[in-house]
Amino acid sequence: MACFLVPSGLGVITTLLRKKFPQKYRINWLNYMLWGGAVMLAVEHIAHGEIVPYPPFLTAGLSQVLPELLKVGVPMAGVGVLIWSTMVTIDLKIGEKIRRSATKAMETRTGIIKN
Repeated sequence: MACFLVPSGLGVITTLLRKKFPQKYRINWLNYMLWGGAVMLAVEHIAHGEIVPYPPFLTAGLSQVLPELLKVGVPMAGVGVLIWSTMVTIDLKIGEKIRRSATKAMETRTGIIKN
C-alpha cells in the first residue's frame, strides 16, 4: 500500500543533495532508479485501489502502513542502493581501464609518449 514512500523519500533526499555528490558517483543513476520504481509502484497501487485521490489517500490505516514500510519499503530502497553502488563500482573499475587504454592508444597513434 505504501511501500513506494520509502524509495520516494530517499529519492527526495538524493535529488536535493545531488550537487553534493562527486560526478564519478553517478547519483543520477540512483535517482532514476528510485523515482522510476516509486512511480511504477504508485501507479500499480492506484490501479488496485490502494491509493485514492482524496484524503487520507491511502486506504489502509497506519497500523498496516508502518509494517509495510519497514518490511517492504526499506528493503526495496536498500536493494536499489546496493544495485546502484555495484554499478558505480563496476563503472569506476572498468571505466578507468578503458580510459587508460584509450589514452595509450591515442599516444601510440600520435607518437606522444608520457612518462
